[in-house]
Amino acid sequence: MVVMILNVVISGLLMGGIYALIAMGLSLQYGVARVLNISHGEFIMLGAFTRLRISSPSPAAFEGSSMLAAFGFLFIIQNIVLAIWGANIRGYSYLATGVNFGGAVFATNRLVTLSFAIIIGSAFYIFLARTRLGKAIRAAAQDPATAGLMGVNINKVLGLCFGFGALMAGLAGTLVSMCYPIDASMGLGYTIIAIIVVVLGGLGSIPGSFIGGFILGLIGSIVTYLEPGLSLAAYYVLFMLLLLVRPTGILGK
Repeated sequence: MVVMILNVVISGLLMGGIYALIAMGLSLQYGVARVLNISHGEFIMLGAFTRLRISSPSPAAFEGSSMLAAFGFLFIIQNIVLAIWGANIRGYSYLATGVNFGGAVFATNRLVTLSFAIIIGSAFYIFLARTRLGKAIRAAAQDPATAGLMGVNINKVLGLCFGFGALMAGLAGTLVSMCYPIDASMGLGYTIIAIIVVVLGGLGSIPGSFIGGFILGLIGSIVTYLEPGLSLAAYYVLFMLLLLVRPTGILGK
């Protein structure tokens, strides 16, 4: 029984760490930069969105234009990947030796992935909380107009937010490749999960996304243990319940 619980918890924390990194990036992109990046699971170009912001007459128009552009990038990048690497599922063995932890055996690569996810997520939170640029990002998230009057270059900060979001997605993808098979169509599924985590944690809340990622990972691990085919359905049920009960999320305002 103890071994089973350890298996479920560690597996849940592993996926939760990856979900947290992906969601932290998306939270920056939409919660701060106002880009609902549907192509978050794919490779994104920062410059295109900065040009969209300059040419958009209003924040609402920018959100609509950015979403259309994100859909376009999703299909473009996905097809480029298909042309280069094909549609086959790929994977490789990296630090696959077992480690005994309380009677449960885990692959070393999964423990390394969990450690990296926690370190990267914590370092990014400290960056936002303690550095001058991080404070500018948080100010732009709370009130862009006032932050601009106080000397913050809003276009630069929002562009950096989008870039940081794409960086977090790339780092998460590297960790995913260490533990799971990968293919050209995997991105959209992770984007949907990231949106659920962002809603769970609270829109624009980086700590909320970090906590929400681990919560969703644990829920997914428990459901997978009970019935493997229902994990994604459980995510959608949680998403609908959140919208009904607490649409602001755990740490949202």
